[in-house]
Amino acid sequence: MAHRPGDVERRIVETRLRVRYAETDQMGVVYHANYLVWMEVGRVEYCRAAGIRYREMERQDKVLLTVAEAGCRYHAPALYDDEVVVRTWVAQAHPRMVRFEYEMVAAEDGRRLVTGFTKHVFCTPALKPTKLPSKYFQEFGITGNG
Repeated sequence: MAHRPGDVERRIVETRLRVRYAETDQMGVVYHANYLVWMEVGRVEYCRAAGIRYREMERQDKVLLTVAEAGCRYHAPALYDDEVVVRTWVAQAHPRMVRFEYEMVAAEDGRRLVTGFTKHVFCTPALKPTKLPSKYFQEFGITGNG
């Protein structure tokens, strides 16, 4: 597969969670919007595993990850009390943007539940686009000086 500019070597971080009753509909099936919440859980854990303390990035460097785009493909339903594995990786990154991709599978049998992505623009607290400080390049897989 050909690499596009900004593609990064894939480091996958796995996060496990259990479907809570409040996350399901009357049929015991996970409500579709909850998968976006689980993407955020995976993203936060990815950053933590990569050594990025998002709170510090916001406070010290005044840089926020603003969601610019999100997509989700539903393959099979997750049900109440299922254990779900959220796999998260950076698919593409450069000093102004990062794209995370996700795969959610049932822990019990590996059944693929959802695949998706979120694309983020680095912004100031005033929500103006900005460049990510170079001290974070390695953690996000950005090469060069941007």
